[in-house]
Amino acid sequence: MFDALSTRLRETLARLTGRGRVAEADVEAAMREVRLALLEADVNYRVAKEFVARVRERAVGAEVLGSLTAGQQVVKIVHEELTALLSAGDRTLHLSGSPAVVALLGLQGSGKTTSAAKLARHLVHQGRRPMLVAADPYRPAAVEQLVTLGRQLDVPVHRAPPGTGVLETARGGIHVAREQGRDVVILDTAGRHTVDPVLMEEIATLVAATRPAETLLVLDAMTGQEAVNVAEAFRAAVPLTGLLLTKIDGDARGGAALSISAVTGLPVKLMGTGEKTDALELFHPDRLAGRILGMGDVLTLVERAQEAYDEKQAAKVAEKLRRSTFGLDDFLDQLQQVKKMGPLGQLLEMLPGMGGLAKEAQASVDRGELKRIEAIISSMTREERGDPGILNASRRRRIAAGSGTTLTDVNRLVKQFGEMQKLMRRFGGSGGRGAVPFGRQGGARR
Repeated sequence: MFDALSTRLRETLARLTGRGRVAEADVEAAMREVRLALLEADVNYRVAKEFVARVRERAVGAEVLGSLTAGQQVVKIVHEELTALLSAGDRTLHLSGSPAVVALLGLQGSGKTTSAAKLARHLVHQGRRPMLVAADPYRPAAVEQLVTLGRQLDVPVHRAPPGTGVLETARGGIHVAREQGRDVVILDTAGRHTVDPVLMEEIATLVAATRPAETLLVLDAMTGQEAVNVAEAFRAAVPLTGLLLTKIDGDARGGAALSISAVTGLPVKLMGTGEKTDALELFHPDRLAGRILGMGDVLTLVERAQEAYDEKQAAKVAEKLRRSTFGLDDFLDQLQQVKKMGPLGQLLEMLPGMGGLAKEAQASVDRGELKRIEAIISSMTREERGDPGILNASRRRRIAAGSGTTLTDVNRLVKQFGEMQKLMRRFGGSGGRGAVPFGRQGGARR
């Protein structure tokens, strides 16, 4: 979502860090570029103006301009101010009560139902025992979707008989959750296509009756400044505790996500980064600011890796790498583990200095290159995966035909994997004795 803004900011700030001392005129020119980049990204005009004014005021101080590392200090100031811009309110998820009630509100199409399932999965990983409540009696499809998602996650879903009102459904779900010893109830409430008095009255009644510990407004981050207007309308009707932004991985300009907290005063507590139920993150302003400025987000990357990788399995892979016995089966398994961590472009954005390659890497994935690699390896026999050195011309033609790829694709993969194994042998030291005999001297075995 922040690709265009991130690129503009990185390029602008790189012009400052690429020189020694920085003059006030250099800062002024950079701030004009930053302001333009924010406005083009659909950041609220007042927010962009105040942001640039704060950065300029700090950046033109004698201590900064007189420093030999003035460019780096300006970047640090931009990062700190961007973090402050995103840091409005209390971002802690408060789950008090027995059970704690979390009400998800929002317009139709904002992603409430999917977000309810994502939140349930997140809470399960936190050791909680949530229950989902289908409190949208107007859309049977939404109820069925929630039931399906709950079944996938092994999280119970309370649904009321047809004709039951919103308030009765919610109260019934809370009662059932209490009886079953569930400690969190997530209400997937009804929405409308637009904000209207009937919707506002209904949610106000629901919130007053159920007294949620958290009343979160689910907003589609791709709707631009209209998201700010929606947040203002809901905040006027009910006491919201925070925001859950969806479709952060979309291709919109992203300015609303940057300015909504500053305009409304409501904290962003969670953000959806994809369509799958594991694509939900706690909102960390400093981490998002780091991603936007190309500084990476190593902490989130580590957290995703810890969730995706089994500790014993990781130890086995590390040992194979050390002994240079890492084979194509292992390579395929690692590809599948990486896919669990999220889109490759997102992962690269979390590595410092790699943000510029994220779009290119994701384009490579979108072209199906990882799928081709998986198909090629899956078309090999167990013997061929264990000893790629036996892959003669006829075997490679068979693999290409079986995987729906070309002989060139197969040859490229074999060559790249061979080069990788040479590197592993080089760094594996004496442990390399057990290495797979890839690419033997004198050519492949026939």
